Amino acid sequence: MKIELIGLENLPLVKKDDDLSSLIVDVAFNQGLKWKDGDIIVIAETIISKAEGNYINLDSIKPGKKANHLAQKTGKSPELMEAILNHSREIVKVGNDFIVTETNHGFICANAGIDESNVEKGWATPLPLHPDKSAKNLRKNIELKIGKQLAVIISDTQGRPFREGAVGVAIGSSGIKTIWNRKGEIDLYGRKLETTQIAVADELAASASLIMGQADEGMPVVVVRGYSSFEILKDPESGAQDLIRPKKYDAFRQ
Repeated sequence: MKIELIGLENLPLVKKDDDLSSLIVDVAFNQGLKWKDGDIIVIAETIISKAEGNYINLDSIKPGKKANHLAQKTGKSPELMEAILNHSREIVKVGNDFIVTETNHGFICANAGIDESNVEKGWATPLPLHPDKSAKNLRKNIELKIGKQLAVIISDTQGRPFREGAVGVAIGSSGIKTIWNRKGEIDLYGRKLETTQIAVADELAASASLIMGQADEGMPVVVVRGYSSFEILKDPESGAQDLIRPKKYDAFRQ
């Protein structure tokens, strides 16, 4: 068993109203990639937001009193802090150099997922407004062009509680179950699994981030090929919203 990670090289810088499906198909063709059923496209959330024109002009923001107060505490600019507040439904934790919020989507992450990297100075990109919908539209458009059955995962790089470093996680998905519920299956010793659920979309996003990179690699699209469970997990309706744990079950926010 093996899985391949194929980075799409020389993707042009994405701008508003670009047709991402055509860009991806064209770059893959130029690279000599022949699509296969079961290919999983992992794409960085930044270029989704760029193509959708979802930018924040930080220089145009007038911070309020709360943003100014939080900026002093975190060391972030008041303009960025105002943007974070605008894209959050709840502040989870504030420290000397960080803020963790629950985004309007329901994700728990630093800075509401707003990214100032790989974008022009003075601008930032928030998370896509409707990432599951964006993933679904992109998947359908690419499938129409290539005649193969795919999955699309929109990834972001986020930190994790109690652990250093950041990993790729799925914030949008279409075409594959994001969670694999294995409850009731038998382990190597004949015992039934009681609670095991696998965050499949997060694992795929994390694997793709190994070659996607975070700096100037310029490889925001990665094809994961050979995932043997694609057939049993393919699902046109599942999305990354399924990965969000309801607050009432969150032991750390009770």
